[in-house]
Amino acid sequence: MSPQRIPDIKAVFSAAASLAASAMLIRSVANEFLPPEIQNFFFFSGFRHLSHHFSSHFTIVIEEFQGQFVNQVFEAANVYLGTIVNPSTQRVRLGKAENEKRVEITIDRNEEIVDSFENVQVKWRLICTQVDAVNFRHRPDLNATLRSEIKSYELSFPKKHKEKVLGSYLPYILERSKAIKEESKAIKLHTVAPYNGWGSDAVNLSHPMTFKNLAMDSGLKKALVEDLDNFLREGFYGRIGKAWKRGYLLYGPPGTGKSSLIAAIANHLNFDIYDLDLTDVQSNSDLRSLLLSMSSRSILVIEDIDCTIKLQNREVGEVPENGQKVTLSGLLNFIDGLWSCCGNERLIIFTTNHKERLDPALLRPGRMDMHVEMSYCTFSAFKQLALNYLGLCHHQLFDQIEGLLREVKVTPAEVAGELMKNTNAEISLHSLLKFLHTKMGECTKMITNKNLEAEE
Repeated sequence: MSPQRIPDIKAVFSAAASLAASAMLIRSVANEFLPPEIQNFFFFSGFRHLSHHFSSHFTIVIEEFQGQFVNQVFEAANVYLGTIVNPSTQRVRLGKAENEKRVEITIDRNEEIVDSFENVQVKWRLICTQVDAVNFRHRPDLNATLRSEIKSYELSFPKKHKEKVLGSYLPYILERSKAIKEESKAIKLHTVAPYNGWGSDAVNLSHPMTFKNLAMDSGLKKALVEDLDNFLREGFYGRIGKAWKRGYLLYGPPGTGKSSLIAAIANHLNFDIYDLDLTDVQSNSDLRSLLLSMSSRSILVIEDIDCTIKLQNREVGEVPENGQKVTLSGLLNFIDGLWSCCGNERLIIFTTNHKERLDPALLRPGRMDMHVEMSYCTFSAFKQLALNYLGLCHHQLFDQIEGLLREVKVTPAEVAGELMKNTNAEISLHSLLKFLHTKMGECTKMITNKNLEAEE
């Protein structure tokens, strides 16, 4: 080092010493006259200000819920990050359900992962904070109300690349995650968990029913498939100014295949099912929170809607019974009010054994757009069952069976039960004929007894 540089260095150290002495003097005065709380505030806020001023990085916080909605960016990040695990990752969660097409990898709590996009290096960190779900239940933010822990991702990157990350990287993740989910998706069946919204333990729907093997009237089946395909038209609902949703009412006696039809619809559309028992819901606000937290491209199913709770007719006033606070108006506000616009590509399916018991307000177009009568077994439904169970497209006994089905009310479930009794087609069909004749005799006897009672 040259002698000329020595005075400069001495001057630097002298200035630093003077600055340190001044800082100590100020600190001493503060300790003497200011309370500890104010001292800490100024110290830490000043430290944060300096660290933020000199930091070259920018951080984005992505919470699991955005107010009362599922945060799609969080979901997309969760899917995407599971596919880019690299040496920087120390812990992951690994699992595979029976019908999943691939092993599912997700980032573990408080874990970090590094990604690179167009020569920009970014760092992701999953932050999990435990909360008391009961204490937070009435808050409007689903980060607190629906989970026992709050999850969020922290995305950090150099400040100079903020425009690229926001304008290119995050949109890329949204598109990539959508493709990943479509490639490997297994249909999920969601149910309500106590104090936890839609539980995290959704199961794979492994129901094999499809429209190809569904036993129902062939004309009705064709009309329903066409209606579902029309529902998928992208941009159509926005162009006509309607929420992208559609309602179906499935009604008919027990055993006519309502649940099987729901499974066929889910398999046809590849939509998740959210099975809602209204007795699990405490209030209209809880109902709204549940329905808003459903994903798009999903099916809300409320089975036996006339039996689960009493949805009081609005014309006679809504008076909740037995502490039940969910009202008809609360339900209608979601399926047909302003809240119905919150989410795309949603089907709403109600089932009932007694359509006449439902409030007319539930049944009008715009709420239940298509009423599907699940009737007793028709001949076309029988032929589908014969193909499914016996591999038969035609048999000499079919004509007799067709004639009896016009006279006897039997459900597809009853017919299927007879066809399952024997793998021999001849024996099985004769067993079904015997069953139909027995039902015919019971029906005739019942009519005769009613006539006799009327005469008396």
